[in-house]
Amino acid sequence: MSRLKSMITATALGAMVLGTSSTAFAADKLVILLDWFVNPDHAPLVVAKEKGFFAKHDLDVELIEPSDPSAPPRLVAAGQGDVAVNYQPQLHVQAAEGLPLTRIGTLVATPLNSLIVLEDGPIKEIADLKGKKIGYSLAGFEDALLGTMLGNHGVSMDEVELINVNFSLSPSLYSGQVDAIIGGYRNFELNQMEIEGKPGKAFYVEEEGVPPYDELILTVRNDKVDDPRFARMLAAIEEGVQYLINHPDDSWKAFIAAYPNLDDELNIKAWADTLPRFALRPAALDKNRYARFADYMVQQGLIAESPALETYATVIE
Repeated sequence: MSRLKSMITATALGAMVLGTSSTAFAADKLVILLDWFVNPDHAPLVVAKEKGFFAKHDLDVELIEPSDPSAPPRLVAAGQGDVAVNYQPQLHVQAAEGLPLTRIGTLVATPLNSLIVLEDGPIKEIADLKGKKIGYSLAGFEDALLGTMLGNHGVSMDEVELINVNFSLSPSLYSGQVDAIIGGYRNFELNQMEIEGKPGKAFYVEEEGVPPYDELILTVRNDKVDDPRFARMLAAIEEGVQYLINHPDDSWKAFIAAYPNLDDELNIKAWADTLPRFALRPAALDKNRYARFADYMVQQGLIAESPALETYATVIE
């Protein structure tokens, strides 16, 4: 009996060891380079990680904040990272430059960029900005957005004064340095201004002549599109988004448990404002929408011509 018991115990232990090893080997490492420090825009990724959806799909995901926010796409293109959180407008530029990147998924499915003024200030309509000062952080795409929005109301870029305020967008507005800012995120700057007691009013780019686009997307190297980890990643992110929508409070608790430094009023407000903007079907691709925005980029002179869509955006089956 003792010998039989020993054999059963040994067999059970062996099965446990094999089971543990199998699970360990099944969890494939996946490195996702973020576009910025962790914030509510990344909630689907954080929730998928913290609530075990990545693990369910046998993925061991590492989320890495960049020291240089412009670096992740180029690092992934160079093979130093698996996935880069990217911006659709930037992807069109990168594709035109020949950077070997392909969009495989979406995180934030609407623009976040906006033109912001003081709610109780003299600017009531975009046309009121004629002869006024407008602050910006980054030239290029933001100039194009602003030019389109102004032109939609009969104001040319020559009729406003542009001031580079670096990343002091909100402070430059409520200090009176400028009359409006372009490039402020509707889910952050507006909340920051409200907290500071200087509420703002936003004009949304997609309502003022700019074709709608995805704010945050997931990009990978062109020659890695068929990597089986990516389909599992997208499935896990979709489950994470579903959980976010259905259980926002519990998702917030998981988020701040992972990043307790973000448990403050600004991020609580940003969380609520970002929630309805996440892509419910992260893997889905609206080809016509992407094509329209590519045409807009060409019309604005941001790219000379757009490569074929299938060379930089795809759907992973």
